[in-house]
Amino acid sequence: MGEGESFQLGTIGALTLSVVSSVSIVICNKALMSSLHFIFATTLTSWHLLVTFCSLHVALKLKFFEHKPFEQKAVMGFGILNGISIGLLNLCLGFNSVGFYQMTKLAIIPCTVMLETLFLEKTFSKRIQFALGILLLGVGIATITDLQLNALGSFISLLAVITTCVAQIMTNTIQKKFKVSSTQLLYQSCPYQAGTLLICGPFLDKFLTNQNVFAFKYTTLVMIFISLSCLISISVNFSTFLVIGKTSPVTYQVLGHLKTCLVLGFGYSLLQDPFSWRNIVGILIAMIGMILYSYYCNLENQQKAVEAAAQASQAKEDESDPLINVEIASTVATDTVGQKLQTWNKDKN
Repeated sequence: MGEGESFQLGTIGALTLSVVSSVSIVICNKALMSSLHFIFATTLTSWHLLVTFCSLHVALKLKFFEHKPFEQKAVMGFGILNGISIGLLNLCLGFNSVGFYQMTKLAIIPCTVMLETLFLEKTFSKRIQFALGILLLGVGIATITDLQLNALGSFISLLAVITTCVAQIMTNTIQKKFKVSSTQLLYQSCPYQAGTLLICGPFLDKFLTNQNVFAFKYTTLVMIFISLSCLISISVNFSTFLVIGKTSPVTYQVLGHLKTCLVLGFGYSLLQDPFSWRNIVGILIAMIGMILYSYYCNLENQQKAVEAAAQASQAKEDESDPLINVEIASTVATDTVGQKLQTWNKDKN
């Protein structure tokens, strides 16, 4: 199996793991919050990250991966920023309507494209932009129902979008810059993410729900679902870093909207959630956008591979040309010297 084929299989595996684990944890958390009334989302996320770190620490001791330390300031800043972005997204939902929250999540893709274009000089072709536009239109039709605007909620949404975009771009750039794997980056940044949310989570949840997470009645069933949610979160957190590292922040966001469509479908089929023709039309349009995005990305990757092969072939030709030139030059030099010797001998005679 070639290196390109193994990379493609690894990418497909990462995408599949991300979709399956994310949809599973959404269904689990929905049951936990809707049926069992455990509505402390930020604190639950901090527990997810804490369990993920403990699991990775055990994996490190068992030598499933190697610890590769790198710039501590970068890890700390990245971890804290990730924690803040999660808190801001939860706060955004508390200060805005569900429709405006969904619009905030949609804004992450164009914001990421803009930031990568401005600061990383990355280019997005017209057809990729077209596919993303169709995707956002479909998800918007399927999920956005009401838009209630307020100044504070809009400001929090803006901060949530910016911090989320920067954190996801950093996930990709740090892995490439310091040549660390997704597991190594997740292991080193998890304590800072978990610490940030453990500190602010209970206060944020109390502000949003008017309930105290420590005063909640933890029944056996609640503990089972919390434990299940934490176990699934290990795959969610790992696959998030894996997908962004292997693909790009934009592709991860596209995948996130696929998860949204799947969750809507599972909610209708399994939990009998209300569903309308608007949801169906929106999901179909979004799926068309995702298919186009995947097709165009694959097409452009193939073109880049052909161009890289052509450049490599040209480089080999360039490497061989100087040798030919040296031989030609040597021949010319020998002939010139011979001519000069003949002329000198003639003059001498």
